[in-house]
Amino acid sequence: MGDVSAAPTGARPAISGTTRLFAVLGDPVAQVRAPALLNGLFARTGRDAVLVPVQARAADLPAVARGLMRAGNLDGLLVTVPHKAAMLALADEVSPAAALSGTTNVLRRTAHGSWHADNFDGAGFLRGLTAAGRPPAGLRVLLAGAGGAGSAIAVALLRAGAAALTVCDPDRARREALAARLAGHWPGRVRTAPPAGPGAPLAADLAVNATPLGMRPADPLPFDPAGLPPHAVVADIVMKPARTRLLARAAALGLGVQPGAPMLDHQLDLYRDYFDLNHLVGERGDHSADDADDPLLAR
Repeated sequence: MGDVSAAPTGARPAISGTTRLFAVLGDPVAQVRAPALLNGLFARTGRDAVLVPVQARAADLPAVARGLMRAGNLDGLLVTVPHKAAMLALADEVSPAAALSGTTNVLRRTAHGSWHADNFDGAGFLRGLTAAGRPPAGLRVLLAGAGGAGSAIAVALLRAGAAALTVCDPDRARREALAARLAGHWPGRVRTAPPAGPGAPLAADLAVNATPLGMRPADPLPFDPAGLPPHAVVADIVMKPARTRLLARAAALGLGVQPGAPMLDHQLDLYRDYFDLNHLVGERGDHSADDADDPLLAR
């Protein structure tokens, strides 16, 4: 794991005509933590590069993304809500992990000028969960949200040996489409359900909120943790606020909790590999990336 604490606080990268550009696309973008992490990484490795947030409405995304991708000095894109599925369609090449989840949260320009898409949300979530002493092997998992992050997390949890996965999403078509993609690889381990009402019993050892619910104070809970067994762990991928209403409610009930920040923090090494940032500038002459590598599946 990269030393996130070493990222400069308050320091801004120097921008010049040679600076390489990266952007994170989303709507909204006020909550994104990627600029602080990646700009700190650029500074520590001596890269003349900067990552900036770009807000794009869903209707404007194709025009905004294609315009950015045509910029000759743009080397990479990060993607956040609600664009992770839509951006996959704009990629020229797709990793197996991104194809299986149907979403992407990171794209890079290859040496040939094409755009390669991958998704590290699942790997980051799994690493954070495991680092906290909560490996998912053998667990029954309730996953709220079949969108971009939820799809990637579903793949990672099943690959890590989760015994059963229940995908809950109010959009029936979306949850069924995800289940259909997963069932071919993990038959008999995936089922779907609409969101459960307050107080409904939830037969899960791990319950994950992979929806944006919790970003705003007035948001309803994605599920009622009171319905979980007393040994269950509740995980939330919302990063701002760090302690969501869901986590506060789960903690008050005596359940284990897993906050959202580790999911991104544990993606930093994957970004290092994907954008080939493992060496300080000047340590070696060749920083070209191997487009055949799939960092998510290789780890």
